[in-house]
Amino acid sequence: MLLVPKKMFFTKGVGFHKEELRSFELALRDAGVEICNLVHVSSIFPPGCKIISPKEGKKLLIPGAITFTVLARCCTNEPRRQLAASIGLALPADKSHYGYLSEHHSYGQTGKEAGDYAEDLAAAMLATTLGIEFDEDKSWDEKEEVYRLSGKIIKTRNVTQSAENRSGGYTTVLAAAILLMD
Repeated sequence: MLLVPKKMFFTKGVGFHKEELRSFELALRDAGVEICNLVHVSSIFPPGCKIISPKEGKKLLIPGAITFTVLARCCTNEPRRQLAASIGLALPADKSHYGYLSEHHSYGQTGKEAGDYAEDLAAAMLATTLGIEFDEDKSWDEKEEVYRLSGKIIKTRNVTQSAENRSGGYTTVLAAAILLMD
């Protein structure tokens, strides 16, 4: 039996609690996916997969169902610590080719920095499979221009959750691409 996702949606969440596990559960609630048994998968965006809105996607979730996800998660109990979790996406112009998703989690980065980094990771992985020459040491903006000019990568994006930890407990941030078979 082949399990190839037909739909995907992106979501994010943050949770604060004195217990680490509860902060994660609250982040899942904030993201709207707490009812699922999440199974982590690697980072391939299937050819022909349709990106749907989080609102539409959450309506398709079934309590207790095994649900595949590409998940970025970061947690800390260090007071005033900035943390971020981001999923990047890079889609090829050729819709019969697969794309890439990336997971990035960090401390000390803003949401924008983490999001740009996650997009860069996904685009770099896709670029290497498509034979696009680029300099790894260039800035994201410079590499993005090379990708666009190649005509082989048509879209990149990210979903990112960042937060600063409040004193006295744990903060968990997460970003997820939820893959749906139907």
